[in-house]
Amino acid sequence: MKVSIKINGTVLERDVEPRLLLVHFIRDVAGLKGTHVGCETGHCGACTVLLNGKPVKSCQLFAVQANGSEVETVEGLERDGKLSLEQEAFIDNFAMQCGYCTPGMLMITHYLLRRYPRLTREEIREKIHGNYCMCTGYVQIVNAIEDAFKRRGT
Repeated sequence: MKVSIKINGTVLERDVEPRLLLVHFIRDVAGLKGTHVGCETGHCGACTVLLNGKPVKSCQLFAVQANGSEVETVEGLERDGKLSLEQEAFIDNFAMQCGYCTPGMLMITHYLLRRYPRLTREEIREKIHGNYCMCTGYVQIVNAIEDAFKRRGT
């Protein structure tokens, strides 16, 4: 089946098996390895991308379901060799250890920054509940998201 998906501004048209998951389209067809495959059950959030501006677990969608859609991945956060404010905030706040959850955390942070003018620490914790981190205990991640809101200037 032929699909056309715009990923980080580039349209990819490919023939794919109907059962190909979006996460595998992103990684194996588009060659973007930043989106991680974690639990493959939709629980961990390592595969979180934005589909038409909204966060989705790309291991829970078939590529054919994203046909005609726009997908943003962690690779799309960087612009012209410059890290995004989310990426800078995560680095400056040591919001990663193993880094496996980081792409999904960055994408949910990117979404939150677009969607909300400001969030409290408790609201941030609530909003990232679908993205698991086994290493940091979330303190640094919440600090980084708070910092990203400050860097944005609201």
